[in-house]
Amino acid sequence: MTAPSAPSAPLGVFDSGLGGLTVVRALRACCPAEDIVYLGDTARVPYGPRSPETIVRYALGCSRVLTRRGVKAIVVACNTVSAVALDMLRIELDLPVLGVILPGARAAVAASSGAPVGVLGTAGTISSGAYPRAIAALSTRTEIIGQPAPLLVSLAEEGWLDGEVPRLVARRYLEPVVQAGARTIVLGCTHFPLLREPIEAEATALAGRPLTIVDSASATADEVAAFLVERGLATARSERGKLHLMVTDRPRSFSDVAARFLGEPAEDVEVIDL
Repeated sequence: MTAPSAPSAPLGVFDSGLGGLTVVRALRACCPAEDIVYLGDTARVPYGPRSPETIVRYALGCSRVLTRRGVKAIVVACNTVSAVALDMLRIELDLPVLGVILPGARAAVAASSGAPVGVLGTAGTISSGAYPRAIAALSTRTEIIGQPAPLLVSLAEEGWLDGEVPRLVARRYLEPVVQAGARTIVLGCTHFPLLREPIEAEATALAGRPLTIVDSASATADEVAAFLVERGLATARSERGKLHLMVTDRPRSFSDVAARFLGEPAEDVEVIDL
């Protein structure tokens, strides 16, 4: 299928569930006139424990739904899919596909000045080695310290974003990373921007000085905006773009939590069957 090249076409964004909405939020701030179609595969979340073959199959299914909706490019707002399936999606789909790992890696290398970089992520993302590979391709002298931080995902989804509990959890995960010398911390899961304040506060307390926090969602939005301009795909509209949300299951619970991730109401969620 030939990809639409009209700048007026929407951007497609997908994730296994809710986390990718932080990327949508960043895109809405960075490219406010762009229409966005978002798909959260809530029937099959999480993708992390799945085999690479299954992740590729799920990612292709989500991408084809977005392609049929006439999107001009696809943003994979999922670290797991970006780690495992990005190359296959680019082979199979006749339109641009962008992930979240390389933008975060670029921002981390630029901020680190050669000092070690800590990456907080899900167990699947950390075990994939995707961030070390991406950072090594940009800077062979930058050490990467990966730290799985699964409880932060639960805190983000429950809306437990401030107070003693998230700070204690953040400290538990950050302690070995900061002790190992990391001076830049990458939020390597799209849930984690919601917990940036406690993460940043605990990182500063542990290091005795402010550390650079790299938000891969914001880094991705910046790269997508630049990509659209370079390819002549940025919309010429001036009014705020529309956002259409799709899920594969549980639309009501999705809407309730999605507003927190988006920073705006999540209304009229469409349920689709993959």
